[in-house]
Amino acid sequence: MPEDTWIKVGHILTKVLGIKLAYRDPFDRGTAEAYSETEPTSIEWVKDHVPTGSQVMQYFIEILPFLKWIDRYNLQWLIGDMVAGIAAGAVVVPQSMAYTSLAELAPEYGLYSSFMGVLIYWFFTTSKDITIGPVAVMSALTGTVVLNVQSEHPELNKVDVANSLAITGGAIVAFIGFIRRGFIVDFISLTSISAFMTGSAINIIAGQTRALLGEKEKFDTKAAPYMVNINTLRHLPSTRMNAAMGLTALFMLYVIRGACNYGARKNPRKARLFFFLSTLRTAFVILFYIMISAAVNLHRRDKPAFKLLGNVPRGFTAAGVPSVNTKIISTFATELPSVVVVLLIEHIAISKSFGRVNNYVIEPSQELIAIGVTNLLGPFLGAYPGIGSFSRTAIKSKAGVRTPLAGVVTAIVVLLAIYVLPAVSFYITNSSLAAVIIHAVGDLIIPPNTVYRFWLASSLEVLIFFAGVLVTVFSTIENGVYVTISVSAALLLWRIVKARGEFLGKVMICSVIGDHLFDNDAKASLEKDPDESFRTVFLPISHHDGSNPAVDVEHPYSGVFIYRFSEGYVYPNASHETDNLVSSIFKETRRTNLKSWGSPGDRPWNNPGPRRGKKEENRTHLPCLRAIILDFSSVNNVDITSLQNLVDVRNQLDAYASPVHVQWYFANISNRWAKWTLTSTGFGYLTLKQTKRFQPWKPIFSVAELGSSGDSAAAAERQLKTSQRKADDLEQDQTGQITEPDTEARWVELVSGINRPYFHVDLTSALRGDIASIEVGPQDDKEK
Repeated sequence: MPEDTWIKVGHILTKVLGIKLAYRDPFDRGTAEAYSETEPTSIEWVKDHVPTGSQVMQYFIEILPFLKWIDRYNLQWLIGDMVAGIAAGAVVVPQSMAYTSLAELAPEYGLYSSFMGVLIYWFFTTSKDITIGPVAVMSALTGTVVLNVQSEHPELNKVDVANSLAITGGAIVAFIGFIRRGFIVDFISLTSISAFMTGSAINIIAGQTRALLGEKEKFDTKAAPYMVNINTLRHLPSTRMNAAMGLTALFMLYVIRGACNYGARKNPRKARLFFFLSTLRTAFVILFYIMISAAVNLHRRDKPAFKLLGNVPRGFTAAGVPSVNTKIISTFATELPSVVVVLLIEHIAISKSFGRVNNYVIEPSQELIAIGVTNLLGPFLGAYPGIGSFSRTAIKSKAGVRTPLAGVVTAIVVLLAIYVLPAVSFYITNSSLAAVIIHAVGDLIIPPNTVYRFWLASSLEVLIFFAGVLVTVFSTIENGVYVTISVSAALLLWRIVKARGEFLGKVMICSVIGDHLFDNDAKASLEKDPDESFRTVFLPISHHDGSNPAVDVEHPYSGVFIYRFSEGYVYPNASHETDNLVSSIFKETRRTNLKSWGSPGDRPWNNPGPRRGKKEENRTHLPCLRAIILDFSSVNNVDITSLQNLVDVRNQLDAYASPVHVQWYFANISNRWAKWTLTSTGFGYLTLKQTKRFQPWKPIFSVAELGSSGDSAAAAERQLKTSQRKADDLEQDQTGQITEPDTEARWVELVSGINRPYFHVDLTSALRGDIASIEVGPQDDKEK
């Protein structure tokens, strides 16, 4: 069917449905050379958002980021990765075995999780520093889920629950990554993450104190931390010899770290040596106390003096297809959101932090794919949920890791531990493992100085931080996560809803250095006229931005108001912003026609006038409303609700200023779709109806110089325009028209479209256009 036929059919349908196609009335008085803004179309939007074939291919390539650098792998990178991988492995092995006690699993499952984590993660990651495996917080959360499930379904196996949790959580996180929605992590604030880390660390330390002291009496260490601490103090008399092993191990860990840090500060040349010594402190302490335990219990394995870890099987005894079904998943479905949140926030926070430190950028969506796939495949060897560890990542970073391939080196170290360590793991004491856990999570507690810095930046968010910590301490980790995220989101929405823009005025300023003025080219000038160095800026009339109150901010022009939105302009805050705009204008202006109400009965009920016997307030000294300039520098999109609010305000102010028509100018609009939305209701141009009233009106446009003198492309453009102008001049000479000579040798182009004269690139041009419109407007308007 021909295109013209389709157009005719479309016009018939619009008439039947009552759709008015001519809702736009663009003002266009340009020439063939004038720039006219083109409107965005739905097809254009679809083309921008629907991926092309090459983009689809690039998507699949980006899923495996190692393809970008693996072909350039070299010996120097290998050496750095081997050193960092071995250093990380020395910490991964003891920590992963210790963290399994938090997950209510046997020690070997921590080794399986570490092995699969570091072996798979490097294929998908965009971070060279992260080490995937069991971490204290995720292990504690896994242990809580396992205990809750077993309390209601004792027939279910702990390992099956942990494996199902890893696969389900990994699938959700991987899905978020594959659809490239990793930005949702940005909705979780730093205070929420800090409160979560601090509260979780306190929770874990409280739960491990009983094992550290070797208390004989049993009590629930998964209860709220305050209850655990109370029970720990209550049962102190039941402390056994394990306390000697645990407390001295914890003391030794801190002493070795402190001594190495002190040595590095005093002897910077040997800082790297002290770093590696500090890195090995965990492995050294575990091995040292294995020796002590073996010496004491070698001949009393049946009745050991300390509570020992026991036999750890050699090899991958749990390898196989994990048992996952809807019955198991339904048992922890209510706790799954908190697991997913923990998988997201801790890992992304660590990877972003070390990316900034080491000068590279991570891709959040790709990181979600990495941890998602790792947790999906890990359970096939018996792994439970794992994410990036802060302490192990810091060790790899300081050790000089070069690429993610260092994870393979760490996997080899863990593999050796799986097959070699079981020979001596029987003599590992639970109290020394508790010391390792407490020492590791102690660094997760936000130090007071950092909290003080938070307070200086935003005291309200510090209250959210303390609220999250308190909820975690007196309730659970999951509730602490929900509270901080919910309150932070509520605070964000409150700031958006209660956003309050500012009315701006103009001030003449200049830049100075010492006693020298700076001109517009940023060159110091002594002889130049000071007036030429001044420029106009716009500041809030209220000085709420902290500007000097002694500076007199001048009103832009009589009856002209400049309004800047503060937190965007969207439907939640549209009414609040426009109410603020209208109420302030009513206070600062008067009605154009003071006698618009002939009798009291003509007045509206909400403005009945003065009471009987009293005179109405004299407002003749106030100016009439002429124009409004909206600064859209903080506005990116305009939705239907906010647009309708603007239309309602326009109609309200037109009635207020009648018979004068209030002009609306917009500055600093950065989004074409925002312009398109505004023009759909008559903003941005002079309609045909308005044109009849403003015949003398001449718009002001901003122009930019067309290239520099040395720009060949600009020179060609100027030559083309020169030939076109000569042809026009010849034609005008033939018709007898007289043209003024071109005295300006500079070539310029319009910055914004001639069809959108009310959209300006900045406030200065908007104000100039407004003033010009007022001064050349209808004479009757100026008189009124």
